[in-house]
Amino acid sequence: MSSYFIYILKCRDNSYYTGITNNIEKRLYEHQQGLVKGSYTHSRRPFKLVFSESFSKALDAIEREKQIKGWSRKKKEALVSGDFPGLQKFSRNRQ
Repeated sequence: MSSYFIYILKCRDNSYYTGITNNIEKRLYEHQQGLVKGSYTHSRRPFKLVFSESFSKALDAIEREKQIKGWSRKKKEALVSGDFPGLQKFSRNRQ
């Protein structure tokens, strides 16, 4: 059974990058070595892996990546730190 991962990197400039892969070790190596010139992380190395989740289905991982990419910085930080009340607090749809 294949595994798919979404991951969040905290870059040198303190920005966050969210990505998806089916081989997290290989993908982190590619980011760290700057193998994709012009990519978001290329000029923001070094970075730190601050969060990852695994999925058995690619579509589930893609959906989660899109969800997280739409979040505010504060909401991403709540996810990274495990602050589940903060996830609700920083939801845009919350009245």
